[in-house]
Amino acid sequence: MHDVKRIRENPQAFDDAMASRNLPAVSSVIIDVDAERREVLSELQKMQSRRNEIAGLIGRSAHSGADVAELEREALSLKANISLLEKKEADLSGKLNEIMSIIPNIPRPDVPIGPDESANKCVRVVGKPPEFDFPPKAHYDLGEAMGTVDFRSAAKIAGSRFTILRGKVALLERALKNFMLDVHTREFGYEEISVPFLVSSECMYGTGQLPKFSEDSFQTTDGRWLIPTSEVPLSNMVRDMTVPLSKLPLRMTACSPCFRSEAGAAGRDNRGMIRNHQFHKVELVSVVHPDKGEEELERMTGAAETILKKLGLAYRVMLLSTGDMGFSAEKTYDIEVWIPSENTYREISSCSLCGQFQARRMSARYKGDSDKGFPATLNGSGLAVGRTAAAVLENYQLVNGNVIVPEVLIPYMNGTKELDKNG
Repeated sequence: MHDVKRIRENPQAFDDAMASRNLPAVSSVIIDVDAERREVLSELQKMQSRRNEIAGLIGRSAHSGADVAELEREALSLKANISLLEKKEADLSGKLNEIMSIIPNIPRPDVPIGPDESANKCVRVVGKPPEFDFPPKAHYDLGEAMGTVDFRSAAKIAGSRFTILRGKVALLERALKNFMLDVHTREFGYEEISVPFLVSSECMYGTGQLPKFSEDSFQTTDGRWLIPTSEVPLSNMVRDMTVPLSKLPLRMTACSPCFRSEAGAAGRDNRGMIRNHQFHKVELVSVVHPDKGEEELERMTGAAETILKKLGLAYRVMLLSTGDMGFSAEKTYDIEVWIPSENTYREISSCSLCGQFQARRMSARYKGDSDKGFPATLNGSGLAVGRTAAAVLENYQLVNGNVIVPEVLIPYMNGTKELDKNG
């Protein structure tokens, strides 16, 4: 959510920011509705003040025996007009909120301007992709050949875009979850949280999934939503709260299933574990002082990168352009891991600074002795578990179809050093 006062003070800057996100100018509409709302509110306050004044006069007149008939008629007229103005103010506030709720965040000045991912900027490349003396197989072919990745049974049970993992690959997924959580809690000080997988519409609104992106998520018959990421419950832990400044930064992590309808992804990544309706992800969420947002984004991105470094996977970090960023973000780094079968990098993490945008939507505040306001929120994948498993399978494959287990995962794999057809 945006600060209307800032839009009034510099409407051109706001429209320029929206243009960079491929959206039309909207400041004049916001300013007009807000001006009408403030005019109604001013008149309402005058009437309420007069109503209170009349109540005092009537009270004093009752003791003196003076005639109060005229005052009572004015009071009745005020009551009717106040009721009308209250409704009009509520309608205008609702209209303004409806407009503001679908407007994305303003990009930071250093974000590349561009229409889509073609304008993204490569910040760094880390590690060297493995060289094979044989054509590398895709993770789904490796898994199916080992009998450990079962798409057929998943489709029979739930339909397309679901995956069943068996045996040692199921253990690999569990190992990755525990490994990631251990790194983030022990090395980076994130507090591990176990979150609900169902949330209210208010929570989805607070982080920006609603109202604009309702079709991207699954809703239950009682009106709740399956979480698209644990960013939603983690961030909303500070909703309608004032956090003491001394408690910042808050850093939280959770591993949860994530549910996505993938409404706009028809025909993309139909095979494999890259784009499913249900997948697991280790999420990172931070709530910090607004002046510390940029610093925290670098720290969070570094935490996600550490997972890939420890796993020995080559990757690159991309600074997303204005046309490719998410709705709530003002700056985003995507981390893309090397996928040998595709001979390219694919997204495995997205770390975003949302500034005060989500905090305003959630009515989350902080307060110190001489400092108060809306905190900055951040979220990032640390990492997407299924995509990490796919990357491990492909990057550590052998010519015979077996897969070497990265050294850091061996303790989490009960000592297993190699995945093969024996499960």
